[in-house]
Amino acid sequence: MKIRTDFPYETRHDDVLIPLPDGTELYARVWRPLTDEPVPALLEYLPYRLTDWTAPRDRQRHPWYAGHGYASVRVDVRGHGNSEGLPGDEYDPVELADGVAVVNWLAEQPWCTGKVGMFGISWGGFNSLQIAALAPEPLKAIVTVCSTDDRYDNDVHYMGGSVLAVDMHAWAATMLAFVCRPPDPEYVGEEWRERWLKRLAAVEPLIHTWLSHQTRDAYWKHGSVCEDYGAIRAAVLAVGGWHDPYRDTVLRLAHHLPQDRVRGIIGPWSHQYPDRGLPPGPAIGFLQETLRWWDHHLKGADNDVMAEPLLRSWISDSHLPATVYEELPGRWVTDPSWPSPNVTPVTYAFQGAPVVVDSPQQTGLDAGRFFPFGNDADLPPDQRDEDAHSACFDFPVPEDGGPVEILGRPSVGLALRTAAPTGQVIARLCDIAPDGSSTLVTRGALNFSARYGRDRAVEAQIGETESFEFELNGIGHAFAPGHRVRLAVSSTYWPWIWPQPDAAGFTLDPAGSSLTLPVRRPTRDSVTWEEPEQSEPLGVVYPRTLEEPRPERLVVRDVAKGEWTLEVDPKYGGTRVYPDGLEFTEDAVETYTIDDSGPLSARTRSEWSVRLHRPELAWDVTVDTRSEISCDADEFLTTNEVVCKEGGEVVFHRTWEKRIPRTAG
Repeated sequence: MKIRTDFPYETRHDDVLIPLPDGTELYARVWRPLTDEPVPALLEYLPYRLTDWTAPRDRQRHPWYAGHGYASVRVDVRGHGNSEGLPGDEYDPVELADGVAVVNWLAEQPWCTGKVGMFGISWGGFNSLQIAALAPEPLKAIVTVCSTDDRYDNDVHYMGGSVLAVDMHAWAATMLAFVCRPPDPEYVGEEWRERWLKRLAAVEPLIHTWLSHQTRDAYWKHGSVCEDYGAIRAAVLAVGGWHDPYRDTVLRLAHHLPQDRVRGIIGPWSHQYPDRGLPPGPAIGFLQETLRWWDHHLKGADNDVMAEPLLRSWISDSHLPATVYEELPGRWVTDPSWPSPNVTPVTYAFQGAPVVVDSPQQTGLDAGRFFPFGNDADLPPDQRDEDAHSACFDFPVPEDGGPVEILGRPSVGLALRTAAPTGQVIARLCDIAPDGSSTLVTRGALNFSARYGRDRAVEAQIGETESFEFELNGIGHAFAPGHRVRLAVSSTYWPWIWPQPDAAGFTLDPAGSSLTLPVRRPTRDSVTWEEPEQSEPLGVVYPRTLEEPRPERLVVRDVAKGEWTLEVDPKYGGTRVYPDGLEFTEDAVETYTIDDSGPLSARTRSEWSVRLHRPELAWDVTVDTRSEISCDADEFLTTNEVVCKEGGEVVFHRTWEKRIPRTAG
């Protein structure tokens, strides 16, 4: 990583309040070049608190853009951080309308040329796409990283029509803790307490809404730009990583947007910006690449950014299983369009007699983290235990030929005879080395009730063989000669997939089943990137602790009770001290439990603790939350509790208990 200190422009930064049409003011930090000439503006817009939580990351890139002649602006969403107003649902109409107003406000400033770009990762990438679909006139280009065009089937809530237990729960619990954090008196003054209490009174756990919409209805269609790609008028640079759950969005945007307005990049990365150097690498000079994008679309530079291939992708070589890789072996490839003329679907027919698949409830404990962030235990370990709980179909790669390279989304067609009207089928694509180790390449899942579409729930026909067809997540991977391609099929996948109440497995008939791989012909490609670089770091201090750190992922088996518990430390940051004196501490632990008695034993729990302390102001507040989900055959049972203290005194305490009917999940 190169730390850049010398830029074409000297810069300044100011904290400002951006007025909205209803009088609400959003808190913003603006980095600008010192010049008398107006410049384009770049906007990053999200709820994660610009004065503390994202401040280290913001400092890496906003001053860098300002130093290259842009006004780079970071804004907190209404009801979060130091912005006024009350919090709402993620990407709700108010948030998006506010974002349009911010874009228009930026364009009207005397220091702005009237042209605006948006960028962001995850939430900021989501609303960049969604605001682009609302087409405010000044918004000319966006860079969307690790985001989705489909809020139902490619987000943290559902997968293949099934409830994502692992992140439906974890993200709702995280946002409950996040939204309860107070404004900072260092920036808003004495009114921080009044604003905080108003926010807390308006809080509603998001899990209530998310679990109440178990099929792809109007709620999920809102904000899903896949409903109308034609609404997007801005140029789109879509970026993802093969170890990020949102990577398929890059492929869909490359397919559906006009080629003169879209480019895609998919690397080996996790849910991180590609310049940060977090595992798995290699990292790239991402800021320099985006600068080319902004210069062309916002300044009219006659550079070659639109002469780049439509899609630049990383194809990983075969590698042994591990939960972290500093760098993956592989290479960059290019494709002129998507679908690519270099990719041909190749179908592998299954062989053998019908097989009963009734996987143990704990199948899926070796799935790895749904959102890898570059931590030591994020990625799936050796899949041999999971394969033993699945029906496996192997296809050898000849030793005397080249590798089998795939790029895109594999698919399966499975002939299944079900023993119950509800259930799921999970397919994992694995790379089997000569030593027998099993590396997970990609996976997919389908809720029986969603086999005719995610917008409806149709029960399976008991005792009848039906075809279940679905895609796996996209991947770039080369199966080496002498290895085997394995398709492993299971009926459970806890805690990623919440099990159905009467799931009883199924019988798989190989005679009517197949795997289709997107096989890419070998090409000679030249892709080069500059060395990663960023601005000077913020200077946050991370105090050492004498406490023994918790394992990131700990699986506990109680043999006598037949119970399995996965305990997860999401490693969001621990304690840090900011240059302005703020001491910020957060701690979280998630647990996922299931036992041999059956799918109704599934339960989740998340506990969060956040402390914000300014010794010089005698300001000391804490937020403690507890979130739980369990179930019976007919309903999900959710419990959420929030306790907020100021100076050790409880100022807010509320518990929500809600029962939500199981309609499709």
